[in-house]
Amino acid sequence: MSGENIEACRVVPLLQELIRIPSQNPMGREVVGEGFFESRLTDFLEQRLTVWGWETERFEVHPQRDNLLARLPASDPNDSRLWLWEVHQDTVPTDGMTIDPFGGELTNGRVYGRGACDVKGAMACLIAAAARLQRLPHPTIVLAFTINEEFGFSGAKGLVETWQSGVSRLLPHAPDLAIVSEPTNLHVVTTHKGSVRWRIHTQGQAAHSSSPQLGQNAIYRMAPLLARLEYYANHVLPQQPTHPQLGGPTLSVGVIRGGVSVNVVPDDCWIEIDRRVSPLESAADARQHVIDYLEQSLPGMAVHDEPFLTARALGDTCNHPLADALVGHVRQLGWKSDKIAVPFGTNAAEIGACGFPAVVFGPGDIRQAHTADEWIAVESLQQAVEVLVRWASNDQAA
Repeated sequence: MSGENIEACRVVPLLQELIRIPSQNPMGREVVGEGFFESRLTDFLEQRLTVWGWETERFEVHPQRDNLLARLPASDPNDSRLWLWEVHQDTVPTDGMTIDPFGGELTNGRVYGRGACDVKGAMACLIAAAARLQRLPHPTIVLAFTINEEFGFSGAKGLVETWQSGVSRLLPHAPDLAIVSEPTNLHVVTTHKGSVRWRIHTQGQAAHSSSPQLGQNAIYRMAPLLARLEYYANHVLPQQPTHPQLGGPTLSVGVIRGGVSVNVVPDDCWIEIDRRVSPLESAADARQHVIDYLEQSLPGMAVHDEPFLTARALGDTCNHPLADALVGHVRQLGWKSDKIAVPFGTNAAEIGACGFPAVVFGPGDIRQAHTADEWIAVESLQQAVEVLVRWASNDQAA
């Protein structure tokens, strides 16, 4: 990459360009029109990185939804290290936003727009840092831009399959380590929860609402089941083993649906369950525990669908040296950083399950993610770039 192109990789203008390309994940909803899915952002990244002299590869995960890889070869041909920097392309939808979601406005040291914090800010930082590294010693770095992190982690699973199947020339085998970019305020996440989500139905018999006694109301049948789930969440789960950093497991009912019309006794009602799991347990066992409890409490009442999302937890058995190195570089620059645990999930769990060190690190505050006026501080972007450049050009631990 020429000096002119490196200058073009300045982090703030690049982030503004990224924000102005919608890449909303519909989150399971049926959508029509522009603004959804990642294809236009993938096209932009591929074209821009190719113009700048990067080798790129695309891999379809879902129709018209591709993971993109770009590689920065090692500065020393004898350096065999291969590092993965990963960031997802999708954002949550723009419903309820109070600012122009695709404006990318720079005001009072903040860049505003959907994805500014989660996670196009980090995306711009990875690209800008890699561009600067071309003038410094560095290992081979593969940037992975994945799809569908916000609703299923299928992009991360597809990324893992890329090197496991041997189909990639840029990522022909597993990397030595991975940095997964999310807004962590320059802290380093070494462990986080996973989740399993599924629907539970109660079934009834339809009838005209003028004679409800002729039917069986599925919504009424859901009421005692909800009461048992609330008791389970508040009194049974706290009895389960507690992770030293993440605390205990949790359960939440987030959606309820039932009926087709007010004048019809509903024959089906369903809820969606979110059960968070720690590295101490499996998603399958966690789900079965709920099923067994409901069956014992209300036999035959609940009908359970198969999970529509299963996400691993991120364990910390091998990633502390990597985390310590990143924390050390942040602190050397005079900024605050610690190793932390978080309750939300990321692509790091799928990537880190392959047996090499993986941590989560990036600019921005998770409290700004998905908000009505989403923004990220310019200072945080600049700090993240500086940390990545110094770490990648100096750290020989991997």
